[in-house]
Amino acid sequence: MSAQHESEWGRVAEDGTVFVRTADGERPVGQYPEGTPEEALAFYINRFEALEFEVNLLAQRVAGGALSPEEATESVKSVKAQVVDAHAVGDLGGLLARLDALAPVIAQQREARKAERAQRQAESRERKEGIVAEAEKLAESNDWRNGANRLRDLLEEWKALPRLDRSSDDALWRRFSTARTSYTRRRKAHFAEQAERREGARVIKEKLAAQAEALADSTEWGPTAGRFRDLMREWKAAGPAPRDVDDALWKRFRGAQDTFFAARDAANAALDAEFEANAVVKEQILAEAEALLPVTDLDAAKRAFRDLSERWDAAGKVPRARIKELEGRMRKVEQAIRGVEDEQWRRTDPEKSARADDMIGKLESAIAGIQADLDAARSAGDAGRVKKLEDDLASRQAFLDMARKAAADFS
Repeated sequence: MSAQHESEWGRVAEDGTVFVRTADGERPVGQYPEGTPEEALAFYINRFEALEFEVNLLAQRVAGGALSPEEATESVKSVKAQVVDAHAVGDLGGLLARLDALAPVIAQQREARKAERAQRQAESRERKEGIVAEAEKLAESNDWRNGANRLRDLLEEWKALPRLDRSSDDALWRRFSTARTSYTRRRKAHFAEQAERREGARVIKEKLAAQAEALADSTEWGPTAGRFRDLMREWKAAGPAPRDVDDALWKRFRGAQDTFFAARDAANAALDAEFEANAVVKEQILAEAEALLPVTDLDAAKRAFRDLSERWDAAGKVPRARIKELEGRMRKVEQAIRGVEDEQWRRTDPEKSARADDMIGKLESAIAGIQADLDAARSAGDAGRVKKLEDDLASRQAFLDMARKAAADFS
C-alpha cells in the first residue's frame, strides 16, 4: 500500500475498507468503494474533525460555565459515546482524554455551585425571616395608610427569593401569610368602624346645619350667639363625616353662622354710632369727677360725686369699645373718695378711741402704784427691789406713751 493511502491515525485497505489506529490496535470504521483511497481517507478524517470541533466547543462551554454541572456531565457522556464508537479517522484517544479532563472541572464547578446555592439559601432564609418579622410587626400596628402597600412589596420580594427546604419555607410562609391576614382583617374592621362613625357624624352634622340655618335670621343677639357657640362645640365633637358631604355640610353651617354674626355686627355698629353722643357727655362728666381729686373736703366731694353718678347713669350707654376705658376712669375717682372716707373713719372710730382711753387710765393707775412701791423701797434701802421696780416703771411708761400717741390719732 502506498503512503498516500494511509495517515498517522488510519489507512485504506486494497478492498476499500478504512481502518483507524487506537491504543487498542486497529479497527475498521467503514468502506468507501465508490471513490479513491485518498477520498475514502479524507472522508473519515473529516468525520473526526467534526467530532473534534464538537469536543472543543463542549470544552469551551464547560470552562465558561455555560452549562450546569448536570448538563455538562450529560453532554460529556453523550459526546464520549460518539467518540468511542466513532466511524472516523483521527486521534480518538486524544478526544477521549480531553473529555475525561473535563470531569474535575465539572466537579469543581459542582462544588462551587453547591456553595453558591448554600449561600443563596442562607441569604434567602435570613431575608425571609426578616420579611416575616416585619410583617408580624405590621400586623400589630395601626399604620393603615402605608401598611398595606408595604405588605404588598414584601410579598413581591418573597416571590423573587429562592425557595428553602420545603419544611422551613412552608413554616415561614405560614407565619407571613398569617400576619398579612391578621393585618388585613384589622384594617377592614378599622375602616368599617370609621365609616360607621363618619356616617353617624353625617347625621349629627346635618341636624346641626339645619339648626344653624334656623337661627341665621334671629335678632336675639345674646342668646343666639350663645347657641351658636354650643352648636360649634357639638360640631367639633361630632368628628368628620364622609368626605363627599363633610365640606358641603360645613359650608351650610358656616354660612348660617356668618349670616347671623354679620347681622349682629351691623346692628352693633348702628348702636355704637347712636351711643357716641353719650360718650361725649360722659367724658364731660369724667372731667368734673376727676377735678374732685385730690380730696380736700370729704363731705363736699361725696355730695358732688353723687350728683355726677346720677348724671352718669342718665347719660346712657356708650360704644362697646369705650365701656372699659370710661367706666375704669369713673371707678378710679370713686375709689379715691372711698379711700379718704375709710381713712377718716379709721382715725375717728369711737370704739377704738374708747379702748385707747381705757388703756391709758389703766396704765396711769398702774404707774402710780409702782411709783408708790418704788418710794417705799428706796426709804427701806432695798436696792434689789428698787432696781426691779425702776425697770417695771420704765416699761409701763413706754406703753403709756404709745397709748397716748394712738389716742391722739382718733382725736
